[in-house]
Amino acid sequence: MNDQNPTVVIVPGLRDHVAEHWQTLLAARLPKVRTVPPLEKDKLSLAARVEALEETLAGVDGPVILVAHSGGVLIVAHWAKSPRRPIQGALLATPPDFDTPLPDGYPSQEALRDNGWFPVPRVPLPFPSIVAASTNDPLGSIDRVEALARDWGSRFVNIGAVGHLNPASGFGDWPQADDFIAALCR
Repeated sequence: MNDQNPTVVIVPGLRDHVAEHWQTLLAARLPKVRTVPPLEKDKLSLAARVEALEETLAGVDGPVILVAHSGGVLIVAHWAKSPRRPIQGALLATPPDFDTPLPDGYPSQEALRDNGWFPVPRVPLPFPSIVAASTNDPLGSIDRVEALARDWGSRFVNIGAVGHLNPASGFGDWPQADDFIAALCR
């Protein structure tokens, strides 16, 4: 890879880093990668998460591909309302539908509202993007996620019945992410 090849910036969801998660495994095999670090405080604060993304991006020279999962997708969408740098593209995997109550064990709509997550941005993103959606994601129906992709001007890809594309759904490595990143690099 030369210096003009993009750096992949991994944007984890609200659960931060999980050793066997596809984003962690992807980061381990990429030559140019940065991961937004987990928050030590204000873990549910959207503003703190957007700032953590901004700080990570500030440390990267050259082109960037964002790779976000779950709540990380919404962090990217909020950050993109006033980006401070160009982004070559973004892979946005299994975004949650925060406009519908999440299952038990996830933040309530009230907690999300109190921490700045609403309204969910529904304007075109200022960079090319691919939204990868599951047909059986407990955090967002495929129809609702497809509507988000349409609003963001993203390419929508149905990746089948993969749950929330996380270890709890039986997913560790997700090789298809490499294909999507390659498409965004072209």
